[in-house]
Order: sequence, then structure tokens, then C-alpha cells
Amino acid sequence: MKPAAFDYHAPETADEAVHLLAELGDEAKFIAGGQSLMPLLVLRLAVFDHLVDLRRLTDLADITAGTDTVRIGATTTHAMVGLSEAIARSVPLLARATPLIGHFQIRNRGTIGGSLAHADAAAEYPAVALTLDADIETRSPRGLRTIPAADFFQGMWTTAMEPDELVTAVTFPVWRGRCGSAIEEFTRRSGDFAVAGAAVALRVDADERIERCAVTVFGMGPTPIRARTVERELLGRGASTISAEEVGRDATAHLDAVPSDGHGTAGYRRRVGSAMVARAWNRAVKEALDD
Repeated sequence: MKPAAFDYHAPETADEAVHLLAELGDEAKFIAGGQSLMPLLVLRLAVFDHLVDLRRLTDLADITAGTDTVRIGATTTHAMVGLSEAIARSVPLLARATPLIGHFQIRNRGTIGGSLAHADAAAEYPAVALTLDADIETRSPRGLRTIPAADFFQGMWTTAMEPDELVTAVTFPVWRGRCGSAIEEFTRRSGDFAVAGAAVALRVDADERIERCAVTVFGMGPTPIRARTVERELLGRGASTISAEEVGRDATAHLDAVPSDGHGTAGYRRRVGSAMVARAWNRAVKEALDD
């Protein structure tokens, strides 16, 4: 099949892009790497009269590493994220998530801003952004605003963005001290979306007690989900004394919207998700204690 006919626009600045979208209205859509949008268009699951291509917005394809944060422009491709030494050093969880995204062809075209804006509940970057308390920067004709990841993802393919907003960057805080992080997912085939997955980040103090932690599951509801009650209960406990299986069970026990489809029942997904949390927890703890 082929997509329905559309008018093509290629602005050269972010400001031009958002004003163009505001002018064209609901019948227009931004396209970045196109790895999520193009399949929908080809299958006629989505139809737009106008596509606004962001590939000329080269000012949004940058990575700026500071002392406390790493800022990544929205049109930075997954491949660029994966090759960045600054990200591997300062935001290792993001670097570890990147090879799990599709195949190398997808990573060469897909962008971090596109992934966040698409807000697929089984995608890796939204889960990492939520785990690390990233801030997502957007632009509209009214100017810039910053949306915490905790407020950004609101439902399947639904975000807190207004219809005329464009994701321009995402900023990740740099965790300091004895830290560990890991991401685990189960897929039917390499490159598939996760049946269930988990991302974990933690920091221990001098006595090897949990000082800070974040546990997120993805593919287990309409958005990635932080296990915040579990996180609070883990604070202050000795990292080496915590049962990873216990963390996995507790992180998935109270989920109330686990999907059931051809890839697995809700009960199956819950068991897989629990195992992924346990694996990620073990890896993150080992890294923190070995540091």
C-alpha cells in the first residue's frame, strides 16, 4: 500500500516549523525519522494533508554535556546517541537502551525527539526518560516550555504536548556517586517491541545502603510506569540484602492496566515484567557495589 497524498513542507528552523504547524492546523503532522509515522501512513491507519519534515533542523541535532546535565537535541538519531561517549559516560542507562531499539536501519533514521513524542508504552527511550527524571523541552508559537517526564506521558501515544508544540530537546540529569543502572526487556524476536521490560537506576551510600533509586516497567500499561511505592520502601536498605525477585514481584503486583493480546496474556506479561525487574535490579546493584 501507499500513503494518501499529502503536501510536503521542509522548514529550516524550529520557529518556522511550529508556526507552520499552527497555520496548517489539525491536518498537519511533524515527521522526523519517520520510523513510527511512515508505517501508519502506508497502512492508511493515519492520514494527513500536510507533512512537516524536520530533517533540515540541524540545530536540533546536538548533544551538550555539562557538569550536571546532558542535553540532547530532538532530531539526534538513535545511532548518534549510541555513539556518543559523553552519553555513555554521563547517562549510561540511555546508552544501554539504544541497541535495544529496532534494528540498525531504524536507529540510523529514528530520533530521540520522535520516540518521546510518539510515546509508545513499549518503547525504551520514554522508559529511560521517566526513570532518570528527564525534562522534555517543547516549542510553540508562544515560546519554550519544559515538561518533566513524570508529567509528559499521559496515555498510549498521548502526551502533555499541545497540538502546536514541537519537542526540541530532552535534558537528563547526571547521577553522581556510586551508581548503577540497567535495562532489560523480553521480545519475541530481536528488534521487536518489548512484551515487557524494566529500567532501574540506583545510588548507594558509603555503607552500601540504597540512597536513591528508580524502578520503571514498560510494555505493561498505556505508559511506562514508575514503581514509586517500591522505590520509597527500598531507601535505606542494604543493597546486598535486597531480594531482586522481591523487587520484581512488588513492582508489578499492583499494575491495573496490563495489556492482554496476541503477544501474551496480562498474567504472562506480569510474570515476565517481574523477571525483567529482577534482572535489571541485580545488574544495577552489581555495578553500584563494584564502583
